[in-house]
Amino acid sequence: MTDKTIPVETVAEAYLATLAERGVDYLFANAGTDFASIVEGLARAPRTGASAPTAIAVPHENAAMAMAHGYYMITGKPQVVMVHVNVGTANAICGVINAARENVPILLAAGRTPLYEKDRVGARNNHIHWAQEMFDQGSMLREFVKWDYELRGPEQVQTVVDRALGIAMTEPRGPVYLSLPREVLAEPVDGLTVTEQNRNDTSGAPHPDPATIERAAEILAAAKKPLIIATDCGREEATVGVLAEMAERFALPVVEFRSRFVCLPSSHPMNLGADVGPFVAEADAILTLESDVPWIPQFAEPSPDCQIIQMNADPLFSQIPVRGFPTDCAIAAPARTGLPALATALESAMSGRENLVDERRDRIRARHDEMRAEALAAALGDATTGPITKTWLSHCVDRVKGDAIVVNEYPLLRPFMTFDQPGTFFALSSAGGLGWGLPAALGAKLAAPERTVISANGDGAYMFANPVACHQVSEAQNLPILTVICNNGRWNAVHMATKGIYPDGDASQANRMPLTSLEPNPRFETVVEASGGYGARVEDPAELQGALEKALDVVKVEGRQALVNVICQ
Repeated sequence: MTDKTIPVETVAEAYLATLAERGVDYLFANAGTDFASIVEGLARAPRTGASAPTAIAVPHENAAMAMAHGYYMITGKPQVVMVHVNVGTANAICGVINAARENVPILLAAGRTPLYEKDRVGARNNHIHWAQEMFDQGSMLREFVKWDYELRGPEQVQTVVDRALGIAMTEPRGPVYLSLPREVLAEPVDGLTVTEQNRNDTSGAPHPDPATIERAAEILAAAKKPLIIATDCGREEATVGVLAEMAERFALPVVEFRSRFVCLPSSHPMNLGADVGPFVAEADAILTLESDVPWIPQFAEPSPDCQIIQMNADPLFSQIPVRGFPTDCAIAAPARTGLPALATALESAMSGRENLVDERRDRIRARHDEMRAEALAAALGDATTGPITKTWLSHCVDRVKGDAIVVNEYPLLRPFMTFDQPGTFFALSSAGGLGWGLPAALGAKLAAPERTVISANGDGAYMFANPVACHQVSEAQNLPILTVICNNGRWNAVHMATKGIYPDGDASQANRMPLTSLEPNPRFETVVEASGGYGARVEDPAELQGALEKALDVVKVEGRQALVNVICQ
């Protein structure tokens, strides 16, 4: 293993250089007074030849986290964000929670208020440096990170960076946290010697226990009405093809319940949509693929005799305090290693059951075709009358999207859309930290500048995204995307939750339910114009597709961001 010497003069420069040497492309940052040595290091690097990631200033920490999240979705590479001491960390925690629940490896670094009151380079020289100090800054987010540490000196830089990135990328993946005191960042060094690669190898993944795989194969082979519930297995694009081949070969129906990725092509004959309700109760064997919530017990549950197989790097989802879904066979491996092993085991387990497979295939294929026809009819039924519905919005976005990457924060409904290519659909983490969709779409565009990116948001989610900050980044970094807002003038999740628990209550009968209305809504179409974008407002269902096509033309031809404010039911 050879070493490389890099001309750096401070710990901050050594930190930046080590990140760059480890393949980190961008540093998504929201700076503060703790960043002085980082700023100087970024400015010095072009002159000295020292390596450093490209810095992107993001005017809100939650947006910075979501941009990193979006960049990882496309590239699969660990990301780095840096924020300002404890206050910046506080603003970033929503993004940390999303990343933790979605197993996204992000190194969140934060400056730390200076340790000393004087006599050190970087010591306190601003009144905020006293009030911003904490006894334990990492305690704010420790429950949601895999590892946290505070850098102590220059000798640690490579060890700490390599350990942080290595732990973040080890299954189950997730965010880590590193605090960087200002005096430590300013400490002088005489060059940096770094190994050519991170020797904390994370290239492998846990492989399932062969006996457990054999048992799972036997359970599925013996079932008359097996069911696969896929949620996050599509995060690794290669698993989509494996699942597609396995489902077709053995006539295994797949439901993409609350899926945040394309797990199975929409046109696949074994794809039975996104609603598990009609299928869970009748199944005699269920395989869940990286599914934290495979069904909602209040609405649908398997029979007591149904055998449940759960596949995930952590099949019991141990970070969730209470989770009562039964597990008769736990495959402790991510789908990218567990699914190929299971497909191989099924070849022998299904031997002699060809007639059962053929009968099941015909029945599932017919149900698939019926569901697709029903979805199309429902969408077209909303085409010309009444206010715009989510059904019609979803159908129209589907018509115009082509091969675009679609980042969905709630409004688009999968049954009314078709996604046949892996890596073309991404949805909000099950943690539900709002404000993710728009900046995540910007991160996806940064990772794939040649691709068209569409961000779909509810009106509340759009406001959570700090849209002024996001549109500024879009213009500053030349990241033209289409933002679609489903504007129903209220917090619909809160509204529906209240009606669900108190259907005949006073809130449900009120003309305006407390704490749910967002009216009068801002003229969202004008917000994007402040950053050189194109905005449009649509209320007529007949005009929706044309408005989306015009906005996409602005994005593709003019290279400008665009926003369509869709007034919805």
